[in-house]
Amino acid sequence: MRGDHNDRRSMELVCPAGGLAALKAAVDHGADSVYVGFQDGTNARSFGGLNFDQTSARDGVRYAHAAGVKVLVALNTYPRDDTWHTATVAVDRAADLGVDGIILADPGLLAYAAERYPDLARHLSVQGSATNEEALAWYQRTFGIRRAVLPRVLSLAQVERVCANAPVDIEVFGFGSLCVMVEGRCALSSYVTGDSPNTAGVCSPARAVQWRKTPRGMESRLNGVLIDCYADDENAGYPTLCKGRFTVAGETGYAIEEPTSLNTLKILPELARAGVTAIKIEGRQRSPAYVAQVTRVWRQALDAWHDAPDGFAVQTNWLHQLDKVAEGQQHTLGAYHRSWK
Repeated sequence: MRGDHNDRRSMELVCPAGGLAALKAAVDHGADSVYVGFQDGTNARSFGGLNFDQTSARDGVRYAHAAGVKVLVALNTYPRDDTWHTATVAVDRAADLGVDGIILADPGLLAYAAERYPDLARHLSVQGSATNEEALAWYQRTFGIRRAVLPRVLSLAQVERVCANAPVDIEVFGFGSLCVMVEGRCALSSYVTGDSPNTAGVCSPARAVQWRKTPRGMESRLNGVLIDCYADDENAGYPTLCKGRFTVAGETGYAIEEPTSLNTLKILPELARAGVTAIKIEGRQRSPAYVAQVTRVWRQALDAWHDAPDGFAVQTNWLHQLDKVAEGQQHTLGAYHRSWK
């Protein structure tokens, strides 16, 4: 399924790649761009065994570029004084690899990249939490960003207004795990673990995750705090505080957010009419099989919309395939569907 990527004129399909196998799966199944991270804590999916070293990164860039697919590097954590050197070296590495763009959140790192590599495209990460045209205009004037990824807290009407007035291209999430908080501003996991996801690169650091079999079931804890307890016939999810089950006022359930995946296939034409430049698939921590399946469906959907925008209809098979890999095997429009907004 590789090839003809440069001939497409619909919204750009930006797909996740947590490793070389996932990158190849995205390229082979129709991605226009892939986004990757390095194995150094400079990205917001800093799990052990995930991401790219220099060798696999070069192989990935070579493979993607041979198929006409762009490569973006996520450098979207916020460096501290003791990690600043690692962050700037990561920008240098990305430039040396010949990638097509970098995804940044920290203003200091944006300034470094703009000064050292003015021709390397800079995208504002969702971790930058920019949700209005004035903020985006400031980032564009100050750091020369070309694109911004909007947080998943805006309604469709709000996205339309941003697209109409922002001086940069707009990218939105189309499918994948949801974050109930405004990205870049969550303090939940840092409250429990002492590590901020904005600096540590992960909501629930592996060192803080504990699993224990008890008479009640399989307990998952985060730094000793009970997050959930699973029966033998339940699928156990990776413990994050916002998606835990808690007892509140005598009732046990998902107190903050129920596991479900964002799926915007239903409003694809509306996103296109709004002026959205790119659709982003979440999931650098997911398997190559997930990447292949989701990329394939979204490639088919975007091509169907491009070929017949007035006759676009969501196919039942697309939803069936996406629900298989959705959190909780269910999907939602999330904040996009807020009629009062």
